[in-house]
Amino acid sequence: MVQSPPKPMTLEEFLDLPETKPASEYIDGQIIQKPMPQGKHSTIQTEFSATVNSVLKLRKIGRAFSELRCTFGGRSTVPDVTVFIQSRIPRDQSGEIANVFPLAPDWTIEILSPDQNQTKVTKNILHCLNHGTQMGWLIDPDEQTVFVYLPRQQPEAFDERDQSLPIPPFAEGISFTVGSIFDWLLE
Repeated sequence: MVQSPPKPMTLEEFLDLPETKPASEYIDGQIIQKPMPQGKHSTIQTEFSATVNSVLKLRKIGRAFSELRCTFGGRSTVPDVTVFIQSRIPRDQSGEIANVFPLAPDWTIEILSPDQNQTKVTKNILHCLNHGTQMGWLIDPDEQTVFVYLPRQQPEAFDERDQSLPIPPFAEGISFTVGSIFDWLLE
């Protein structure tokens, strides 16, 4: 018996599905479930968000979000950390932060998990950059390397402990070195 391939799901149909744990993403008509975060991934994600929020949120410049679904440009992805400038954070009618974020983040951060495909994660970062994101980071805990992506520029790899990492212009007041990121794994 010949089986026909399943009909591709639309983005709207995907968004009507219940959320999964770990989150599923909609990319090019495909549903792809993210791997379950492990210790290194979770530590870097938590510490990074807390560090960014201790400066940007406090000064009402912006805010970091962990595992926030962002739907734009025909995709619905869940970056490990997103940072939005305060004025771009969607609000509901009561002025509270909205549940739905139909726009690209200002800064997207992905943390590579051991079983995760680096190409897929890189494509998600590039998708964000093509839709207005100012900067993307790919943090690789196993290689202790941070790849920095800027629109229309060649990515840069940072792997020396004392190297300062570039940050978006709006994030003035935050500073990271390669060592400071990976030292969180020793605490």
